Amino acid sequence: MMYIVAGFLIWGLGWWLNIRLANGPASDTPAMQIVIPVIFGVTSLLMWELWVIGFDVKPVFLPRPTEIAARLVSELPTLWADFKQTILKGALGGYVIGGFAAFGVAILADRSEFLTRGVLPVGSFMAALPIVGIAPIFVKWFGSDWESKAAVVTVMVFFPILVNTVAGLRDTTTMQRDLMRTYGAGYWPTLFKLRLPAALPFIFNGLKIATTLALIGAIVAEFFGSPTVGMGFRISTSFGVLALDLVWAEIVIAALTGSLFYGAVTLIERGMTFWHPSQR
Repeated sequence: MMYIVAGFLIWGLGWWLNIRLANGPASDTPAMQIVIPVIFGVTSLLMWELWVIGFDVKPVFLPRPTEIAARLVSELPTLWADFKQTILKGALGGYVIGGFAAFGVAILADRSEFLTRGVLPVGSFMAALPIVGIAPIFVKWFGSDWESKAAVVTVMVFFPILVNTVAGLRDTTTMQRDLMRTYGAGYWPTLFKLRLPAALPFIFNGLKIATTLALIGAIVAEFFGSPTVGMGFRISTSFGVLALDLVWAEIVIAALTGSLFYGAVTLIERGMTFWHPSQR
């Protein structure tokens, strides 16, 4: 009972503190934008720890954060091998291949009305395909190693990036394009000096969407066949033997990696689109 009451007290204290900080004079400063989420996160972890102890929840149902942290430390070599297999090879490889392929097809579609009318509807159809349907097929085609996971990720990230890039390339006004023509600029100078810079916010929007899709695709694809390494493989096998602390350790790594990946793309976007109103 003491742990349950302590959890409620910590929750109330964290809530009160965050309200004071969010409504304070320094609420819009960069420091407060970091401090407030940190307080919320720490409060949530403390509540989790205390309530699991207080309600006597078994580790096979929900392990404590301290148990997950201990597993992270003890299984660090295994987790690092899984990270390399799933993230660095499968997710990142497919993300890069899919991004470059989408950009190239977007340039071709931009030059051809026929391709634009044909590719975008097909893209909408392919984006709706369930990953649990295409993952087993790609495992059969490319084998159970990381290549099949990269292929799944390529398909998943290709169409969001393609659709956003095509939309961005069409974002310039008729007056802007007419002005470039009066300067004697052809297609390629107009593309690199006007249309691509104008399309950057759209392109980065697609890239940010693709960051989460890449991680999800690589992990889920490993459920349908992989060597004895990988985050999806580890989650599946650990759940089978009720090692929920190891499952949560993999989930924590995936969540942190996804957040850092998204943040890195956002930082690059801010540096390249500082002139856009959305960044001011």
